[in-house]
Amino acid sequence: MPAMASHPYCGLWITRDGYIRHDLLPNGRYVEARGNRERAYQGRYEVRGNRIDYRDDTGFTADGEFRNDVLYHAGMELLRA
Repeated sequence: MPAMASHPYCGLWITRDGYIRHDLLPNGRYVEARGNRERAYQGRYEVRGNRIDYRDDTGFTADGEFRNDVLYHAGMELLRA
């Protein structure tokens, strides 16, 4: 996957309660924190238009969609930090 350094969606996204945090790194990697587990999941991501595809290091895949500066993923809404 190509580096996403200049992509506008890079950075930290969090749920309103702060429990889930997705850090979309500029090198095409992500780290998902859950509560006090800072590295609950990590892997690669790719953005195409307003869609994001995740593939964690164990091979699990997921996706999401950016709409109006909100990331919708797995029934959650994450806001830019």
